[in-house]
Amino acid sequence: MKLFDVYPLQPLAIVRGQGAYVWDAQDRRFLDMYGGHAVISIGHSHPHWVARIEDQLKKLAFYSNSVHMPIHEQLAEKLGLVSEKPDYQLFLCNSGAEANENALKLASFHTGKKTILAMRNGFHGRTSLAVAATDNPSIVAPVNQTENVVFLPFNDEQALETAFSQYEVAAVIIEGIQGVGGIREASVSFLQKIRALCDANNAVYIADSVQCGYGRSGQFFAHDYAGVQADIYTTAKGMGNGFPVAGVVIAPHLKPKYGMLGTTFGGNPLACAAALAVLEVIEQEGLMENARIQGAYLMDALRGMPALENVRGRGLMIGFDLPEAQADLRKKVLMEQGVFTGEAKPRVVRLLPSLALTRVEADLFLEKMHAALLTDVPILH
Repeated sequence: MKLFDVYPLQPLAIVRGQGAYVWDAQDRRFLDMYGGHAVISIGHSHPHWVARIEDQLKKLAFYSNSVHMPIHEQLAEKLGLVSEKPDYQLFLCNSGAEANENALKLASFHTGKKTILAMRNGFHGRTSLAVAATDNPSIVAPVNQTENVVFLPFNDEQALETAFSQYEVAAVIIEGIQGVGGIREASVSFLQKIRALCDANNAVYIADSVQCGYGRSGQFFAHDYAGVQADIYTTAKGMGNGFPVAGVVIAPHLKPKYGMLGTTFGGNPLACAAALAVLEVIEQEGLMENARIQGAYLMDALRGMPALENVRGRGLMIGFDLPEAQADLRKKVLMEQGVFTGEAKPRVVRLLPSLALTRVEADLFLEKMHAALLTDVPILH
């Protein structure tokens, strides 16, 4: 048997990681400024995270959700504290797509309505309804196509008002900062308008925080910058620092019912241990504040590089555009300078490093960016 060939792969085999670095099979060190799509939130192989998982593994790796599991309540309490949403409810699952799928389903249950408003260039996952709400026809199979999703221009308040006047809206789903869409930030006024229109029309405001959440923007949820509360927040990527875990964070007025949602592996003890470790490290090491400080420092420095265009973002969720002359910069930075970055089409570089990124590591990245822009001399460590 061979692997199903759906990923375009870099010619590298990464075999270990520590902190902000990964090493390949030839023991070459790479600075990780992408964190595997924003997954590595507290650094590779953080010792507290490793110890938490090892300790739990010695006790219990799995049992079903048919029994009381104290670690579920521990995670819910800690997440409520760190996110400043103590009155919300938590449903645990396995991935961002699953979180968004359940959020959309819950919104429809709650309102009794079908129409979902989603945004152009948005990405919400690859499961049935999540992919239908994703603005990328190439990954939407015929069986996923539905008339229940209406796409609107991002940050267009008039289009939003018009849609509410035309449809019986069950929910609006929006990323606080679009990731795959190119690091595009939802405006404060647009998020406030969503809140107001949802309140006026018995609709559910779903804040997709899968990539932009968990402290990455400098606040726990990027949507928090708008000063309004969503009805549902979805989270996944940074939640387990690489261990598969996701959550649907649900306002108290949305009521549960037995059998409404379910999962086999969601919230298993190992996943909860990993997620607790992440929250503990974020809190103890002040990583949200660090994200704000290091992100501002990086963006200021990147704006001083004339070859880069439209540097933007919040905290350690940063993007910039490349002119045609620098179209191969990301590949050059990786293969010659030993730095992982991400991309968004057509020529956007995305930076999503660990929230524990240090000033020394930020300066190393900037040094390597200068080298990639100015010279062809490789400086792999």
